[in-house]
Amino acid sequence: MTKAQDDYVLDLPASRRGYALNRMCGSFKHAENRARFSADEAAYCDEYGLTPEQKKAILERDWIAMLDLGASIFYTFKLAMMDQKSMQYLGGVFTGMTAEEFAAELRSGGRKFG
Repeated sequence: MTKAQDDYVLDLPASRRGYALNRMCGSFKHAENRARFSADEAAYCDEYGLTPEQKKAILERDWIAMLDLGASIFYTFKLAMMDQKSMQYLGGVFTGMTAEEFAAELRSGGRKFG
């Protein structure tokens, strides 16, 4: 996995870079697409024209790489849900914490900046 970073900005260049990736993850809102993906993840990635790097990130569930490649957390969360991963799990991945540490941080009011 790649190293967690503090901030990800989904600006226009990132959005363009991640268009196919986000479009594919967005397709998971339909049960038939989730089933097709689960049956052959690599082929499903190919149908959406993912770059080799995006496909690798999806197949390896490299969540940070997905963001580096232009994915939106809102779309990648659809994939995480298919893997029965929580938003707290992803928050932990993105901040270098466990899901439990991340949840505890939220309960305590979140990180303090300044």
